[in-house]
Amino acid sequence: MIVGKVAGSLWATRKDNKLNGLTFLVVKPLSVDGAPVQRDHFVAADNAGAGIGDTVLVTTGSAARTSIANADVPVDAVIVGIVDSIEVARHE
Repeated sequence: MIVGKVAGSLWATRKDNKLNGLTFLVVKPLSVDGAPVQRDHFVAADNAGAGIGDTVLVTTGSAARTSIANADVPVDAVIVGIVDSIEVARHE
């Protein structure tokens, strides 16, 4: 899974009919300490009611498809949770 921050929304009026009814958000991956990582933004279908600025938990691949009611939907990233906090032990 990927931790990320919602950076924006995406609208597509022309798309596969199986995508109708889904909300799409632009996500910027984060490291577990909250810092941006060197990876491009990506688009994820929202299954958790997230909004711009939220830190989210994203599942990808076949797990993404199974997190939506219809597993035949052509998605490879789905927001499955909104993160309240992250706690990481520091070993120095």
